[in-house]
Amino acid sequence: MSKLMTRTSGSSSPNTIPDQIESPTSSRSVTQTTNGSHQFVIQGYSLAKGIGVGKHIASDNFSVGGYQWTIFVYPDGKNPEDNSSYVSVFIVLASECTEVRALFELSLVDQSGKGKHKVHSHFDRSLDGGPYTLKYRGSMWGYKRFFRRSLLETSDYLKDDCLKINCTVGVVVSEMHCPRLLSIHVPDSELGSHFGKLLDTLQGSDVTFDVAGEKFQAHKLVLAARSQFFRSMFYNTLAENNSDVVISDLEPKVLKALLHFMYKDSLPGDVEPLTAHSFDLLRPSEIDDTLIVKLLAAAEMYNLSRLRLLCESHICKGISISSVSKILALSDKYNASELKSVSLKFTAENLAAVLQTKAYEDLKDDCPNLQSELLKAVAGYDDTSSSGGGKSQTVWAQLSNGGETSSRRVRQRTT
Repeated sequence: MSKLMTRTSGSSSPNTIPDQIESPTSSRSVTQTTNGSHQFVIQGYSLAKGIGVGKHIASDNFSVGGYQWTIFVYPDGKNPEDNSSYVSVFIVLASECTEVRALFELSLVDQSGKGKHKVHSHFDRSLDGGPYTLKYRGSMWGYKRFFRRSLLETSDYLKDDCLKINCTVGVVVSEMHCPRLLSIHVPDSELGSHFGKLLDTLQGSDVTFDVAGEKFQAHKLVLAARSQFFRSMFYNTLAENNSDVVISDLEPKVLKALLHFMYKDSLPGDVEPLTAHSFDLLRPSEIDDTLIVKLLAAAEMYNLSRLRLLCESHICKGISISSVSKILALSDKYNASELKSVSLKFTAENLAAVLQTKAYEDLKDDCPNLQSELLKAVAGYDDTSSSGGGKSQTVWAQLSNGGETSSRRVRQRTT
């Protein structure tokens, strides 16, 4: 009888050579100090004497390692038992924290130029107990008997009744060092420019639009990705031939600008600027005939919300006292909600001046429904205005009565 031997997946004999050996990894913990220094000058040392044992003069706060520090100097000493025989100096933690480990150095500057400074330092020497630990705000390190007063007052450390104390703090920080991964710079995306070139070259185009006899080629996938309207036209209908499309509701220049946006996500360069002066010169019918307004209408027609916002932003630059009424009418006509909101706010802020314009007189006749929206905008602005007095009765009368003033008394609004 033969025996069938099986080996469980994952088990291996001691002599089995693994299929893949992972590269060894490494890391390194580095502990070092972040150092910073501060000089505290005490001018008028003799006047500071006698303030009392345990009372100090404090330096300004200074920052090292993300923590605030200060220097306390006790001219009469910190310890009552020393009978004011010593000057005490301490470095004090001035930040709220849980625990800070640090090295310190205090130096009394030799002002004779000989360089014989009085130095007490943790740096450049071995510390049996490691760095000093401060556990809360107000914790301090220093010396109660930093220097005997009688010696200090006859030394080169005191000059012209002035002391200079240098302080260095080294906050201990630890960080993990791992092998630096090699990196390769990746340039900004070129997707937009590539799609733009696709429109410029028309390579691989598979649909042709006929607009008033003028032909425009494009790519179904690009248009479908950008617009639900075209996605439905090309992929959600049963029409056998949708490669030749006749468009009767757009002019050739408008379709060309529309395609520019759909491929390049921007307005074409030939869109005319509409300044306040432009609106002053143009009649409403002429405004409707500008390319930017025709694009705004196309954005609404083809449900291109970003194009609509670009057009609204472009037109918004032309808002002024004289033009805002025309722009309000335009925003209402083409359902440009953001443009309408900005125009209503501008009108509310400049109501008295806007009501005197010829364009506002036309707005009353052409768009009477806007009066109620304007009243709400003015009411909202008046409620938040810092002037405190609200709109004048005359202005409210003009707006509430369709712009006509009368001699009858107008009752103030109540809130």
